Amino acid sequence: MNKIFSRILITISFLSLTGCGLYRQYEREEMYFVDSLYRRMSVPTDSISTAVMSWDVMFTDPLLQEWIQTGLDYNTDLHVARLKVQEAEAALLAARWALLPGADFTMQGGLPGQFSASLGASWQADIFGGLRNAKRRAQAALEQSEAYRQAVQTQLVATIAESYYTLLMLDEQLSISSRTMTTWEESIRTLEALKRAGKTNEAAVLQAKANKLGVEANILTLEKEILAIENSLCALVGIVPMPITRSTLADQELPETLSAGVPAELLSRRPDVRQAELALAQAFYSVNSAKASFYPNVKLSGTLGWTTGNGNIVLDPGSLIANLLAGLTQPVFGRGVNKARLQAAQAQYEQAGYLFRQSLLDAGVEVNNALTMWQTAQKRVELGKKQIVSLQAAVWNTQLLMKHGNADYLEVLTAQKNLLQAELTEASDRLDEIKSVINLYRALGGGY
Repeated sequence: MNKIFSRILITISFLSLTGCGLYRQYEREEMYFVDSLYRRMSVPTDSISTAVMSWDVMFTDPLLQEWIQTGLDYNTDLHVARLKVQEAEAALLAARWALLPGADFTMQGGLPGQFSASLGASWQADIFGGLRNAKRRAQAALEQSEAYRQAVQTQLVATIAESYYTLLMLDEQLSISSRTMTTWEESIRTLEALKRAGKTNEAAVLQAKANKLGVEANILTLEKEILAIENSLCALVGIVPMPITRSTLADQELPETLSAGVPAELLSRRPDVRQAELALAQAFYSVNSAKASFYPNVKLSGTLGWTTGNGNIVLDPGSLIANLLAGLTQPVFGRGVNKARLQAAQAQYEQAGYLFRQSLLDAGVEVNNALTMWQTAQKRVELGKKQIVSLQAAVWNTQLLMKHGNADYLEVLTAQKNLLQAELTEASDRLDEIKSVINLYRALGGGY
């Protein structure tokens, strides 16, 4: 027994040396382009990314925070993502258990006073990393599922915030339109008085009434859009349709300065980029597993048995040695299949590498676009405020001149229409500014 057992140990040791290369862990290849992902002229100088802020620090509106928390508690997609994490955890646990020895105990009864029992144990020696690579692949799959959960949460937080701020913008436009309705009603009364005095004609009154009807139609459209977004937001956070409690657009405070940080942070913070890299890691371990299939499979097993009834204890060491020798198998006829599996695994690994690279490039594009949108929206909001001040003065002056007969009614109506459009546009530009902040926050990997 000792000679055979020693021979087996020597064989296993030799095979271990030949297959040690299959134990290699995944290591990220150097990507020379990472530091150049951001357009330098667009990136703030601060090296700390805005994405490090948690969502409740980023979005300070208490009502918005409540809706985001409701979404985190009840959103269906996020619950599914969490269950996927649990599923991956179970798969990893199974892969870990596969590395440990297995044992079973059997007992049989016969004639009165007689029974037999046996205790068997087996262990697959993971010489070439088949089981170990499976465990590492399962670990990467778990981390990928966690990254997916984070991606779902990041998108959920961003979508809830965008919907909430869109409601505030629509509220503001509805308020502007309602206020304009009052203005048009006053203009109609003024024009009718001037008509009776012979200072204007019926055309002016009709034009003013037409403008008022246009505003009424716009109010109906705004009310419809508000209800639709309220319904979609309720569905998003996992509740039945109801009115959305909210503040006002004027009360919103978001960071005045934003920073993209360094491009390398995208590798650790962007959930979709991490998903792509973890898919690459899984493909790497699949290649290692495919290589391991070319090498012998070593399985050690033994059985200890005994009987009662005649007082004899049965222990057969020879059978134990036979089991040890029988567990050493070398694949021969399946080499063609194994070769095909290896080629497929290598092709999948290369595909995953290209997808990982592209995910980084796409992430850089999103950050650059979000920065440009934010900077442009800020400038548009500033210009819009100045335009409104000028148009308010123009409306006041034309109304005053018309009362004294020095201005035509068309000038007044045109000035009022221009002011209404500028105020509606200013509210829309403010929403674009807020959305650009949200998009940059999400693009950098924030939201969890």
